[in-house]
Amino acid sequence: MLAIKNNLMAENAARHLGKSYDALAKSVERLSSGLRINSAKDDAAGLAVRELVRADIAVLRQGARNARDAVSMLQTAEGAMAVIDEILVRMRELAEQASTESYSGPQRSIMNYEFGQMAAEIDRIAKNTAFNEMKLLDEETETLQIHIGTQEMIDIVSDDMTAAGLAIGATKATGTYETWVADPDADWVTVTASGLLNITFADQEAIPDDYLIDVTFDSTFGGDGAYTMQEAADAINARSRAVRGYDAATVVQDNATGMYTIHIQAEEGGIWNITIAGDGALAAGSTIETAGNWNTANGSGTAVSIATAQSARTALDLVADAIKIKDGYRAQLGYLMNRLEAATSVIDIQAENLLAAESRISDVDVATETAALTRNQVLAQAGISMLGQANVMPQMALNLLG
Repeated sequence: MLAIKNNLMAENAARHLGKSYDALAKSVERLSSGLRINSAKDDAAGLAVRELVRADIAVLRQGARNARDAVSMLQTAEGAMAVIDEILVRMRELAEQASTESYSGPQRSIMNYEFGQMAAEIDRIAKNTAFNEMKLLDEETETLQIHIGTQEMIDIVSDDMTAAGLAIGATKATGTYETWVADPDADWVTVTASGLLNITFADQEAIPDDYLIDVTFDSTFGGDGAYTMQEAADAINARSRAVRGYDAATVVQDNATGMYTIHIQAEEGGIWNITIAGDGALAAGSTIETAGNWNTANGSGTAVSIATAQSARTALDLVADAIKIKDGYRAQLGYLMNRLEAATSVIDIQAENLLAAESRISDVDVATETAALTRNQVLAQAGISMLGQANVMPQMALNLLG
């Protein structure tokens, strides 16, 4: 029907032109962004899946970076241990040289000085080897956990590579020492050690009078605070074996049931052990009444020296043991690096596969979308042409009126 009030053909052409224009705009948006899903209205379910996959990819990529950082950290530790390895070889060479008795005292002192300097350098390296301000080789190092994926962790168990940890310096002996005390004024035992000795006391109770322990130190106790231990010149009923090779001992105790700590500095060339023992009958007038069991965690507190041929022969075995300890931990670093590198490869593959899945969900198919763009361009051009023709129809009706 020919009409002049309502141009239905123009309305229809405009509606189709609008659809073609919207489709053309969508094709342009997808091709320009490279994404099939640019908003939730494009594909709500696909968008949800894509975001989850993207999160997993981000976690995996960060996990791979974590693993590579851990490898760098282990390489730092392993590099320091390579230097420690060279030092230990030199120390064993010096111990072998000093094991023979064909050297004079001054010559042996020179060897012993170098030996001590080598041990000190091991301490310096172990205590200063760090990654991101984290110590890697000293006694304070803890187990590190490396997170390498969404639910994956690898434990890096550290070890003490100081001279004490390698048992070639003053060691740290720790353990639990249970005491039963009859006289609260004095209650100590034989302690002969170099290094740091920690004794933790349990609840105390009285013991019979027929008890005797080896006595090396006398002490005074005046409540909380610090006090000093001194060598007993005439220890009553003490055994003849006394402490040798120490300069001084200081005890710090916060309270009667707290931590008991003794710091003893070894004389040059001394080799001696921690001993805690007790037997026999209590002597009259003795103020030392205690007994207990001692368990050391890090050896017997041996201070290594090559000042004598005998001590050098002992040092040979100790340095050999230190090399075994070092080799064991260095091997651990090696297989941890290999494991982390393998984990990194697996993570990279996982991230690649997830990226492919995310691409299939989210990326635009350029060929398909280009075809759609061409079709929509043609439809838009046709719509524009037809809209122009439809707008001419009312003018034809006016010609009839004229």
